[in-house]
Amino acid sequence: MCRNITTLRGLEPPATSAEIEAAARQYVRKVTGVQQLSDATRDPFEAAVAEIAAITARLLEDLPARRQPPTTVPPLRRPEVQAAIAARMAAREEHERAHELGLPHTHEDDDLVDGVHAAAH
Repeated sequence: MCRNITTLRGLEPPATSAEIEAAARQYVRKVTGVQQLSDATRDPFEAAVAEIAAITARLLEDLPARRQPPTTVPPLRRPEVQAAIAARMAAREEHERAHELGLPHTHEDDDLVDGVHAAAH
């Protein structure tokens, strides 16, 4: 479930907002045990992620520079992870577009009719 939260302090170039958000999201997943968002968990989960990401960004700005950079390459900076993220984002955009246009499409965890999600939610 949990990959290690990456050390962000001392990265060159500095940690991006995406890297900070990913660390915040991983932290919130770990402490809450929430793996899949539902209507009941989405708003408090996302609010916590945003707040923790903002706090983390301020902390990284306020700390003095590290004497040595982190010993490992953060996952979001690895080429294979970048490709996987791009693919996930494209799939999410395609899915959202299908909802906007009312097009039939599949869902992993839905009650499907012949494998197709026909009703908008």
